[in-house]
Amino acid sequence: MQFIISETNEVLVSQAGLAMVGALLKDTAIKRRMSTIRLEDCPRPEIKHGEVVTAAIGLLCLRKSDYTDIEAFRGDAFFRRALGLGKVPSEETLRQRLDALGNRGHAILRQESAALVKRHGGTLIPCYGDWVPLDVDVSPFDNSGTKKEGVGWTYKGMDGYSPNFAYLGVEGFMVHCELRPGKQHCQEGTPEFLDTALGYAREITSQKILVRMDAGNDDFENVRICRKHKADYIIKRNLRKESLEDWLEEAQAFGEWEFPREGKEVYTGQTWREREGKLWCVVFEVTYRTIDAKGQRLLVPEIDVNTWWTSLKLPAKQVIALYHTHGTSEQFHSEVKTDLDLERLPSGKFATNALVLSLGLVAYNVLRLIGQQALQQQKRLPAAERAPLPEGIVRRRLRSVIQDLMYLAAKLWHHSRRWGLALWQNSPWRGVWQRVYARFCGAAVVRSG
Repeated sequence: MQFIISETNEVLVSQAGLAMVGALLKDTAIKRRMSTIRLEDCPRPEIKHGEVVTAAIGLLCLRKSDYTDIEAFRGDAFFRRALGLGKVPSEETLRQRLDALGNRGHAILRQESAALVKRHGGTLIPCYGDWVPLDVDVSPFDNSGTKKEGVGWTYKGMDGYSPNFAYLGVEGFMVHCELRPGKQHCQEGTPEFLDTALGYAREITSQKILVRMDAGNDDFENVRICRKHKADYIIKRNLRKESLEDWLEEAQAFGEWEFPREGKEVYTGQTWREREGKLWCVVFEVTYRTIDAKGQRLLVPEIDVNTWWTSLKLPAKQVIALYHTHGTSEQFHSEVKTDLDLERLPSGKFATNALVLSLGLVAYNVLRLIGQQALQQQKRLPAAERAPLPEGIVRRRLRSVIQDLMYLAAKLWHHSRRWGLALWQNSPWRGVWQRVYARFCGAAVVRSG
């Protein structure tokens, strides 16, 4: 079919979701607090720091992480009004101001983001019983082929950064992030990071917290930080020079055994190990193989040992299962890298990239709140007005939120000093979008004729 192409003078917007972003950011003090930062090189800026930062967050919520992306919105009245900006900064202003802010403002962004999650996140989904997970993990950013400050050889075998992240709840709200040089070991600086992350987590929820960490963080300083905040923990142990044969002998003597197939024995259980003059609980899973999965007999039996420090008084299998769901944090890393397009950070300066990552934390949580609220409002809609969402999901990927709710088209209208958005009445996302926006604005849903 050949379409007839014409033009219209009506004002159409393709990113109606910015209205929801603006409503959420208005409920924070980011703009005001960032504007109070004094820079010697910029004592009286024409565009305040808070407005520059807000514009950057708005771009990230549209999956636009390059400075040049701001140019498309400089003459966009909707972008300016949706985010409450007096003026949209230019590419040069955005770059120079973020460079000037550098290491300033991280605490403001994280504090305000935590307060926003507390106000709009509701009761967090537990991973088991009353425990809400706090997953702490390093995820390298591939910045190969660049000469950016801080880029180095990571444990993943490529040049990049090694940022640390902390996610709260099954929803995966980000409570803390920290950009690190690529060559930095994952445990270096982690006790301080964990202490700060647990502080933000406690600001968000009073529910029980379960910290989950990988073997790279097998350090008893992390256990002390968890105990300080009265948080439970599952931390995978680094066996270092411990004998696999000794573990097999102990597992066979005290563990529960299973025989999933011929030639494979699995032993799980709980034991104790001494650290600093005290006994600490260790959960183990020891696998003994004499025949591989293809039925080939092994000349030398294989012994696979996994152990974890834990404060949980639960069956060993349940502790192991809870640790394995820690792998969900890899999905959250993927959303930061690909959905927000933040893996290859835009600046050559380390301090600026660290600030961009903190701005990404705010954008990540804003989009997560929009997605989670959409799931809640979906349940309240009549069946005929519901959006095309699968049943039983507990979390929406950020990419889906951006595609379905951020890039929703609408007509922008202005009448009698009032501004509005007219959504297409046959849009499958209209009902959800309206209710989410009304929820964040604290207003009733208004239907147009």
